[in-house]
Amino acid sequence: MENILHIRRMAGSLMEDEAGIGVIELVLILVVLIGLVIIFKEQITKLLESIFKEINSQSKEVY
Repeated sequence: MENILHIRRMAGSLMEDEAGIGVIELVLILVVLIGLVIIFKEQITKLLESIFKEINSQSKEVY
């Protein structure tokens, strides 16, 4: 019985540690994505503008 309690405690502490790692990974991914957006902001803006112009021109054909 004592071994089972010890295993449960170890499993609980392992899950807590892995949850912390998941948060760190998420924060690092967000930092990388934000960095990429900052670096390629001008290109992303031009791309989105051209996409929306195309959508607007094609939507006028439908109506």
